Amino acid sequence: MTATHTTDRAVVAKRVDSGEADTEEIRDLARAAGYDVVGEITQTRTEDPAYHLGEGKVTRLANTVAREEATTVIFDNQLGPYQTYNIGNELPTGVTVMDRFRLILEIFGQRARTRKAQLQVELAELRYELPRAEAKASLAKRDERPGFMGLGEYDESREEDIKKQIANIRDELESIEETERHRRKQRRESGFDLVALAGYTNAGKSTLLRRLAADLEVDENEDLHPDLDTTAESEDRLFTTLGTTTRRAEVGKREVLVTDTVGFIQDLPHWLVESFKSTLDSVYRADLVLLVVDVSEPVEEIREKLVTSHDTLYERNEAPIVTVLNKTDTVDDEEIRRKREALSALAPNPVAVSAAEGLNIDALAERIDAELPDYERERLVLPMTEETMSVVSWIHDHAHVETVDYGDEVVIEFEARPAVVEMSRSKAGDLVGASA
Repeated sequence: MTATHTTDRAVVAKRVDSGEADTEEIRDLARAAGYDVVGEITQTRTEDPAYHLGEGKVTRLANTVAREEATTVIFDNQLGPYQTYNIGNELPTGVTVMDRFRLILEIFGQRARTRKAQLQVELAELRYELPRAEAKASLAKRDERPGFMGLGEYDESREEDIKKQIANIRDELESIEETERHRRKQRRESGFDLVALAGYTNAGKSTLLRRLAADLEVDENEDLHPDLDTTAESEDRLFTTLGTTTRRAEVGKREVLVTDTVGFIQDLPHWLVESFKSTLDSVYRADLVLLVVDVSEPVEEIREKLVTSHDTLYERNEAPIVTVLNKTDTVDDEEIRRKREALSALAPNPVAVSAAEGLNIDALAERIDAELPDYERERLVLPMTEETMSVVSWIHDHAHVETVDYGDEVVIEFEARPAVVEMSRSKAGDLVGASA
């Protein structure tokens, strides 16, 4: 599953109800998985219940596969179990049939590095396989078993095994999520604001993360947050970020942790989004979400992606969303102005930047500072004791200190997140109680 396919030749296929079929994304996805795309078949018509494509087009597909000596057919559509079986029966022996979601899972499997990412991929694979296992059971009862073509071999106990594995993975993921919830709480109590980057693949999220965090190394905070990474990949390929990458950034007087997450893609089914919901928790539980879009894309495509992103985010998101129009270095000012206007209902007051060139990053930082929860001001009067110095040091580490006056008592004025102010009051109360 996780091996790349450097020699596998693939034919891509796509059906649309109307208009012209665009195969650019499915070709990109196939290449991202390591396939060599050697041909394509497209069709504009309503879906055929048995073959997805029309029977005549399936024959043409089989001829193309044979001529190009392809080993795989990749549909840029969602295929039902029986459609996969029927198409497989019409193709040369040994040819694999997969739909876009099977392909996406294959890419995810190749990119999964952490235990959490691997579990989420496995969960998505099992959810994908379950209806196919049920279909194989049905076909087996009718004695239609010759390899099940695209469906794979039949195993009588597989259905029950899948359901048990899904339950076990959910339990393990819940345990990991509990640890991450605790870590987020600790980070907020440590004075950090949490900012998440969201958006479609190749919108430039990883490049923006590197740009925002360019001045600070994670190593400065390694003991407190050992999970933080020092780099995030920036490549022109889909799904370079499968898990999450978090780096420290300084935004005005704030200490911020910025997290880059898996990119959205269009037309994802509910079961696939659900399998990766714990990765999206980094977005859902942030203090602020930066929704990054590629401003060089056609305005209708941007609008469609914004709608899908908002649908995904608004279901569980708790934070304000700021839209970032990225890649301004690739378009002129007039085009940016037109797109701002056209997208104003979905993206009010967006920030236009070029992460690659570092353009307007200061304005984005100012916006981040303005959108994050307000700091509270506090003035504490502490007894002059040895323990007081450690509390003052703690406040320096977790807040923005304005003044400290040392005399018979220590007077410290600072601004911080509400959680930090509350904790500092608690520490001050302990000092006063101890010195009484």
